[in-house]
Amino acid sequence: MQVGAFTALFLTVQPAWADAPVAVVEDVSGKPAGVEFMDYVEPGKVIKLAAGDSIVLGYLKSCWRESIRGGTVTVGTEQSDVQGGAVDRTKVGCDGGKMELAAAQSKQSAAMVFRKAPGPNTPPKPQFKIYGRSPVVELKGGGTLVIERADVAGDRMELVLAPAQAVHGAFYDLAKLNKSLKPGVVYRAKVGDQQIVFEVDAAAKEGAEPVAGRLLRFQPAG
Repeated sequence: MQVGAFTALFLTVQPAWADAPVAVVEDVSGKPAGVEFMDYVEPGKVIKLAAGDSIVLGYLKSCWRESIRGGTVTVGTEQSDVQGGAVDRTKVGCDGGKMELAAAQSKQSAAMVFRKAPGPNTPPKPQFKIYGRSPVVELKGGGTLVIERADVAGDRMELVLAPAQAVHGAFYDLAKLNKSLKPGVVYRAKVGDQQIVFEVDAAAKEGAEPVAGRLLRFQPAG
């Protein structure tokens, strides 16, 4: 494949999700209607919180993490409008825009053909960066996940992710599985014919860091 042809293919890939979400529900307390833990939310969605309800939203592109207590929440493109409640906002590390694109291109990246292969110790360029050492993997239906270093052979983990283990039907938190990656390293994650290349930030910490900063999204099978 010629470089120009591959570039054209790369640029014309369309996102796998037509209505791209802007935020993920990282935590919820109480019983607000129409929203659950690990739901994706789109601009314009209204969430009504009772006095004792609270919610944490992680915006995927703006990297705002909002802790909201009570009131009426209208989801925006970069942050929420909160009426009658209290909100605390914190900027967190995230690379959501590039993460969405990488998810949509995961099958194409797995089939990439280089005119000149990189050297054995030269890792491929990462598609995006995560900011926690334990990714949260979105994989509907489960499957076998392989995560390996892209620069050296032999450093890999293979996990069989069963649907029964998933949170909200699709999410696997590697922090809860006691699995972590090395900071400052480029990895390749593979499921079936899909592949994502990502870098773990050099300052990434272990444990349950903000979800928006450590998502790996794979397309649904089929």
